[in-house]
Amino acid sequence: MLIACWSTKGGVGTTVVAAALALHLARATGVGAVVADLAGDVPAALGLPEPSPPGLAGWLGAGSDVPADALTRIEVDAAPGLALLPRGAGELASGRAAVLAAVLDAAPRPAVVDCGRVDLDGGAAATVARRATRSLLVTRACFMAVRRAGRAPVRPTGVVLVSEPGRSLTRDDVAAAVGAPIVAEVPVDPQVARHVDAGLLVGRVPRALHSLRAVA
Repeated sequence: MLIACWSTKGGVGTTVVAAALALHLARATGVGAVVADLAGDVPAALGLPEPSPPGLAGWLGAGSDVPADALTRIEVDAAPGLALLPRGAGELASGRAAVLAAVLDAAPRPAVVDCGRVDLDGGAAATVARRATRSLLVTRACFMAVRRAGRAPVRPTGVVLVSEPGRSLTRDDVAAAVGAPIVAEVPVDPQVARHVDAGLLVGRVPRALHSLRAVA
């Protein structure tokens, strides 16, 4: 199973959602889980040092001569039962992005991919998000973000709504505009930021992120 988390606007919390979802999966399954980082911020969200190259950028750019099972050689232990595939340095070549999605989807461990912000012109992250078993748009009830989602090169299968007080758009408005159901609602909570800043997300997922268990 492959779950892709993506957004159309930076700063909405896509990386934290992806990391928390991967942690829930790692604890809920008997085989563990994998979190693949195409955005570059997952190590920081999990309180890990920046892994050394090559990472996914190196794997994607290496060409067809590199066997698919070489992915396991760049894994980093992130938490009990959770392996991290770090982004690495350099551009993300899109030529093998479909292969990456297929390998992760066929693996015995469920995989969560932090695709970060998916630009209108697509790229490797958009390819992975399109081919995922579940393609989750992470967004706030923000008119600009929802408007961009309607123009994105990916159609989500579900929406993780990061909710905050004072927004005019309701969850029903977001679901109708995006054309996908709200599968989880995550309230904006300062405790989440404190956990991430202190590197504590691996030890204990904050209550505000517990709704993601339903997605896992």
